[in-house]
Amino acid sequence: MKIIDILRTGKPTLSFEVFPPKTDSSFESVKFATEEIAKLRPSFMSVTYGAGGGTSKYTLEIAGNIKKNYGVPTLAHLTCVSSTKETVKERIEHIKQAGIDNIMALRGDLTPELENSDRTKWDYRHAIDLIHDIKMSGKEFCIGAACYPEIHPESANQSEDIKYLKEKVDAGVDFLTTQMFFDNNLLYNFLYKIREAGITVPVIPGIMPITNANQVERAIKLSGSFMPVRFKALVDKFGQDPEAMRQAGIAYATDQIIDLYANGINAVHVYSMNKPDVAKAIQSNVSEIIKR
Repeated sequence: MKIIDILRTGKPTLSFEVFPPKTDSSFESVKFATEEIAKLRPSFMSVTYGAGGGTSKYTLEIAGNIKKNYGVPTLAHLTCVSSTKETVKERIEHIKQAGIDNIMALRGDLTPELENSDRTKWDYRHAIDLIHDIKMSGKEFCIGAACYPEIHPESANQSEDIKYLKEKVDAGVDFLTTQMFFDNNLLYNFLYKIREAGITVPVIPGIMPITNANQVERAIKLSGSFMPVRFKALVDKFGQDPEAMRQAGIAYATDQIIDLYANGINAVHVYSMNKPDVAKAIQSNVSEIIKR
């Protein structure tokens, strides 16, 4: 099932993101965790690709298992950074053969090696190049892309960022998923600006439950996210108590999600980090809301 069709129903949705294993030895434990999340029957699940495509060989195995054995619509991430046209064509064909209808088209994170390489020689430098090739693949995939409520780390300013975002959408993107954020007002302001710019596709807010104080530094590094005072206070107070921090982090994420639903946002995507207990707790906290 295509994600855009799920979004068009207008019903509240809750989806989860998982990531494939980094090694063969961890495959079974990761597979088990993703299956436990699939048993929650989320609206859909997305499966990431890994920096530089490092875990790409497992993405389709995990996504295919979720779809085939649990009936959960899946969104397979596909990155193009440093890839050749031939490699991407092959990967798109594999997704097609797996019967997956949805692709998250991303440039991909730059590893230190890639940052120092000659990008002028790459076949793909931006996500829009990948989007064009997916559209020309011969199958009508539902295509998702990323957006940044606070600004892409490589953009000079938000106006430039939104300009490039519109170009991606105009190239054939069906929906957008945001990078994590911890202040909903940033999202509401962002939505106003992109609608003014003529971007009308659905936007799914991405929420990251911070259940471990060590995640904070990584979250800031990955997204440059603004940390509200109330969130910093939470980490300062409970960060050294793992169980208290887990509970507080789930509560904070739940509060964000409920506020989004209350303000007319019908779809929320949770970066659940292969943690079935976190996914289950959040789903339970909003179970009556998403029945509406």
